[in-house]
Amino acid sequence: MEKWFNVGKIVNTHGIKGEVRIISKTDFADERYKPGNTLFLFLEGSKEPLELLVKTHRTHKNFDLLTFDGFENVNEVEKFKNGVLKVPESQLGALDEGEFYFHEIVGCAVFTVDGEEIGKITEILTPGANDVWVIKPKNGGRDILIPYIEQIVKKVDVKEKIILIQPMEGLLS
Repeated sequence: MEKWFNVGKIVNTHGIKGEVRIISKTDFADERYKPGNTLFLFLEGSKEPLELLVKTHRTHKNFDLLTFDGFENVNEVEKFKNGVLKVPESQLGALDEGEFYFHEIVGCAVFTVDGEEIGKITEILTPGANDVWVIKPKNGGRDILIPYIEQIVKKVDVKEKIILIQPMEGLLS
């Protein structure tokens, strides 16, 4: 069974020539929305996704604007509103060393370099310069936030779903 990954949501149309406004959920918008790429539109109530070929891509304010082959005016894309654009796992590109997809990190068990189990990663926040990983502590309590930086995250093994950290003073208290 194909695994799908969300790359954006169509929130509105833009103009009269079939352009749609997207809130992007991908770190690779220029690559993902490149003309000629295929995206799959999942609409509520549809059993099968609609395969769309990207015709044009540009950015405007905080949105990505796309047109698709065969959809030339606003009336044809109006029904796409609130649809979610996804790609199959087979379209995920290779990442550089030290880079990971969110789905690879979420669910990983986190241990200190001394072997103490901290908990599991439940979410990834992207507030700015570096990602912040949210850990649900093994013993309950408040979530622990760790920045994804070299000084703290010492090893990431996505195959074994294990992450080793060197906590800074006060990080776990």
